[in-house]
Amino acid sequence: MSDLRELYQELIVDHYRHPHNFGPLDGANRHAEGVNPLCGDRLTLWLRVVDGVIEDARFEGVGCAISTASASLMTDALKGKTEAQAEALFAGFRALVTGGPDTAPAVALGKLEVLAGVREFPTRVKCATLAWHTLQAALHDDGRPVSTE
Repeated sequence: MSDLRELYQELIVDHYRHPHNFGPLDGANRHAEGVNPLCGDRLTLWLRVVDGVIEDARFEGVGCAISTASASLMTDALKGKTEAQAEALFAGFRALVTGGPDTAPAVALGKLEVLAGVREFPTRVKCATLAWHTLQAALHDDGRPVSTE
């Protein structure tokens, strides 16, 4: 189990040091900003949604390794998904990081499962879910900034 945990930690650190989809998105038609006031994580998310499908997703911001890795993995997972599938991913991810060890998400999460260990550290759940709450605001075109508080 410790080998698997180390592999997961390496993947999280890699997404923190070399985040995928980092930077503004030309042609974005959805946008939201989020903040975790507890630790100072800040995130801006851009989406390009065409006919209900997320064609592209990018983010920018400053945050801890968990926050940045979560945003990087999330933007990878969103591409090509419908808005309904993105909502299901959000619900599954939230169940993963807030549920017990035997809680199985209703959808396959793929690489997002590397963040399952966050549930052991309740103060870090807000770091992991900041990008996801920001996604909700972008999908619902809510212009207000999102806060984890």
